Amino acid sequence: MIPAAARRAAGIGVGDAVVVRAEPGRVVLETPGAVRARIRELMRGVRREPSVVDELIAERRADAGREAAPS
Repeated sequence: MIPAAARRAAGIGVGDAVVVRAEPGRVVLETPGAVRARIRELMRGVRREPSVVDELIAERRADAGREAAPS
């Protein structure tokens, strides 16, 4: 059971879902929304590489278009 004062401070209501993770020397409780926000913030500056699958599909479509075009 999480003490009421700790729940209030963390914005956790009775019966709310929490994510529990262990770190060296402590246990961290977070709401699922807080976890999502933390992950979004971590990913904010990450540059996404082009998808190899998307590139392959684009190449196949271009090839199919050339093959279907009248010569």
